[in-house]
Formats: sequence, structure tokens, C-alpha cells
Amino acid sequence: MLHCVYHDTRPVRLIVIGSRLDRAFFAHPTLEVARDLLGQVIVSVASEGRTSGRIVETEAYLGSDDPASHAARLKQGRVEAMWGEPGIAYVYRSYGVHAMLNVVAKPEGQTGAVLIRALEPLEGIELMRLRRGTDRLTLLCSGPGRLCQALGIGLDVHGTDLVTSDRLWIAAGETAEDVSVSDRIGISRGQEHPWRFWVTGNPHVSAHRRAWPTPD
Repeated sequence: MLHCVYHDTRPVRLIVIGSRLDRAFFAHPTLEVARDLLGQVIVSVASEGRTSGRIVETEAYLGSDDPASHAARLKQGRVEAMWGEPGIAYVYRSYGVHAMLNVVAKPEGQTGAVLIRALEPLEGIELMRLRRGTDRLTLLCSGPGRLCQALGIGLDVHGTDLVTSDRLWIAAGETAEDVSVSDRIGISRGQEHPWRFWVTGNPHVSAHRRAWPTPD
């Protein structure tokens, strides 16, 4: 069942926001979910209004054998969500400044989460501009800290069940067909893994758009 049809004011195609994703969507290998999240839509509802954005960039983080993952270094606190039920929001503060939204995504008995790195703004663009303090559309959600600020996502939504919540959830969008892959960025360990994914050519993707070559 479709929840809404959103007509962007820019000259782009009609964007359809569908029903929310169920738990089974997130209960797959983390790398698969990181790829499949591209094109889906995050919806955030706060007292100021509703905002949403199409996911255009993600990064996968696995368990204790992934040196860049919090699960490899931390065992208590917020990171415990990475061992929990798929579809839960794992939100932490980066460098003491920016909230970062991750989605727990992994099969039962495993550990993993997907960092949402960038969105293409859809609904509530004026509210996003107010929150971000900029009118430039491509600077609203092009980075994990920026998108959390634009959507009003703070540490208080950590642990939110994205499958059942009316505050924050992920809805079905349009599956991305043209996807670029690279190593992860902004980390000091595990850079060699090609676990960052983005919608090729999308202007809302964050910096560092050099993709790994496609295998023959």
C-alpha cells in the first residue's frame, strides 16, 4: 500500500514512497543490505514537521573481525545494538559533534550495521534548510552528520525500531540499478574493504566519488 506520492519541485521523475520495510529486509548479510538500501526512503517525523530522503550512499560495518567496526573495539553501551534485532537504529556521536545513523542489518547470530552516509532530500526541504542553515540543496544531506541534522535525528532515537516506529522508519522506494563501490572513507582501519556503496552520478552523494573498477 502506498503511503504517499511526492512531487519534487525540481525537474526530476515522480518519487513514490511506499510502505515501510519489514524486518525480513534487514535480516540478510550486512553487505547485501547496504547495497539494497540504496533507493529506499528514510522518513523522520518530529514536532517541527515531517522530512524524508532517498538513500543514495551507505557503508557496511561487520562484527569483531572488521577492524573498523565498533563491534571490534566496544562491547558495552550503544554498540550492543549491533548484536540485537535487525531493523533497529544504532545512533552514536562522532568526534563528540555529529549524530550518525546506522541500521542494524545482519542474519540471526551475526553482528553488523549499515551507516547511512547520504540522502537525496524529498519532503520537508525548507525545514531541512532551516536546520542545516544553508539553502544549497546538495549540502543538506550529503554526509552522515548532515543528514541527521537535516532530519532532526539525534541520540534520542538510538534503539528506535525502524520497522514499527512512527517517529523514524525506512519506506520502500525505487531500487538503485547503477551502483558504484569503493573502500570505506573517514576511517583509519579496514580501508581495504570495498564496503561503501552509492548511486552512481547522484549529486547528493558525499565527497570521494572515485569508484573501484567493475570486474570484467
